[in-house]
Formats: sequence, C-alpha cells, structure tokens
Amino acid sequence: MHAGIMLGKRYQLLEEVGRGGMAYVFRARDILLDRYVAIKVLREDYSNDPLFQERFRQEARAAASLSHPNIVTVHDFGMDGGKLYIVMEYVPGTDLKTMLRQRGRFSVPEAVALMVQACAGIGYAHRAGLVHCDVKPHNMLVTPDGRLKVTDFGIARALATLHPAEEDVVWGSPLYFSPEQAAGQLPTPASDVYSLGVVLYELLAGTPPFRGETPQELARLHMYADPTPIREYVPDIPEALEAIIHKVLSKEPSARYRTADQLGRVLVHFAMKEGKAPSGETAFTAPAGKASPPPPRIPAPPPSLPSIDWGTIGLALLALLAVGGLIPFWMWVYFVYHPK
Repeated sequence: MHAGIMLGKRYQLLEEVGRGGMAYVFRARDILLDRYVAIKVLREDYSNDPLFQERFRQEARAAASLSHPNIVTVHDFGMDGGKLYIVMEYVPGTDLKTMLRQRGRFSVPEAVALMVQACAGIGYAHRAGLVHCDVKPHNMLVTPDGRLKVTDFGIARALATLHPAEEDVVWGSPLYFSPEQAAGQLPTPASDVYSLGVVLYELLAGTPPFRGETPQELARLHMYADPTPIREYVPDIPEALEAIIHKVLSKEPSARYRTADQLGRVLVHFAMKEGKAPSGETAFTAPAGKASPPPPRIPAPPPSLPSIDWGTIGLALLALLAVGGLIPFWMWVYFVYHPK
C-alpha cells in the first residue's frame, strides 16, 4: 500500500502519515465530497481473517455512531484489494505520545486541560455503551489550537477475535491497560478510567507509573505493584490532584471513578478551585456561541436532621401527664359548685 493509489474508487491516498504494528495511516482526499480524510489501512494478516473482518465492521459501525468534539469522527469503512480500511476525520496536529517525547512532561494546568477533553470524549462513549479498551497517548490527537480528539475506538475489541490468547494484544497496550485487562478480564468503563489515570500520571511525571521489559512483567506490575508516588517526580503537585491520581490507579475497579465523565467532572472541579479552569470545548463546557452552563459542582451533602434533646421531651411528657391528671379534679370542683 502506497501513496497515489485509489481505495474504493473514492479515496485517493496522498501521503503516509504514520504506521504501527497493525496498520498504515494515510492522509487522503475524498474525491466525492472533496475533503481531506485520514485512512487507516490494516495489514494483510489482519485483513485476511474472516472473523476479524466481521468484528471490525461491527466495531467500525459502533465507532461511526459517535459524534463528539473530542472524538475523531469515523466516516466510512470497507475493503479493497484484500485490505480492510477505515476512513476518519483528518485531524491536523500530532499525537500526545509524540508530544510527550518532545516535551518530556506537561505542567499541571496543561495536563489537566488535556485530560478533561479526553474524559469528555471517552465519557460520551461510555454513555453510548462503548468501552475504548485501548486508552493511551498514541490514540489522542492534539490540534495546533489545543483541541484533543480520541481515536481508535473498538480496535482492541476487534483484535480480540484474532489473537484471543495474547493478553497484550487482546485488551490494549501493556503500558496503559488496567489490572483487570492485564488479567484477561473483560474491560469496563472503569478500565478506561484507570488507563486515563496512567496517561495523566505520564503527562505530569514524564514517565508511566510502571515500566517492564515484557508484557508479562507489565501485567504483573499493574495487578500487584504500587506505582512510585507521583510527588517524587512532581514535588509541588497539589494534594488534591495527587489524591485523584491515587484513586484512579486503584487496583479494584470499584475503588475508581466509575466512568470517564465522573473523572472529568472531578478534574474540572479541581481546576476551578485552583483558579485555572480548563479551556476548550468539552462535555463540561458549552460550544462556542452558546451560553455556558454553570460550572460543575460537587453536590452538597443532604441536610442533617436536627439533634433530639430527649431530656426536654421527657420533661414535657411528665408535664402533660401532670396536667392531664388534674382534669378529673377540676371536673369534680365544677359539679360541686354548679349542681343541676
């Protein structure tokens, strides 16, 4: 597969912009709608498997149903020349992993602003019943104006049909997958939350919380080891943010935030308390030209019941009994002085 050829009699490949273990990515032109698109062309060993082809189509349809400012839109998919391809919105910019390699680490406001956008996109998918399964900075594209868009929804689930015995292929990337994914269990929205926590840790510290030589070693670390406290990398990190990271990296899914939406709202609340509200259009801010909703707030606890003074109540009851006991006496006095 190379630049210059036509896919599906509609998409002209212009230039290769990336490649990985499973696909090549091209900038292309949709000659029917006269627009630039990004096309991911899967390698032949993936494209030739009938079971994978069907699962890939299912996942592509599900991803195409997602429409959100922080998700890369899927336009089309198909097969040409024995190769599966998926057509997506073309996003100018670079992926977050490349930015990490170039910069080393991000400041707290920068990292939180990016993660709020990632949470907005992934949280939208969670509400639609989809789990990403492969959250990592490689799958987060950042435009020159700072807009973050998440891509590759469902690819990890499709790969599960092709390599059901390889945990590092089945449920995501070893550096970023959750303990339950490392154990080969089905991922949930809380699994995506863990992976978002790993990405946030890496943005701030410049390194993921765990490093290992093999996928098996990384799986063991995710399941059983405690990460190096992020304060050792970022001594001045706010305690509130440190607590958020500690929570999302919990081994038990029930101890984390349940969805990316919940994590996003917590990060927005943190940023507003710090006086550095995240910028950019997300699920937590209104689109340009529309009135902004009130900022997310942590719900106030329900009002407590007033305390009960049992001593006062007891005295009141005694007084009532005493007064009640005098009623027969006063009735006797009345009839003595007012005989019929």
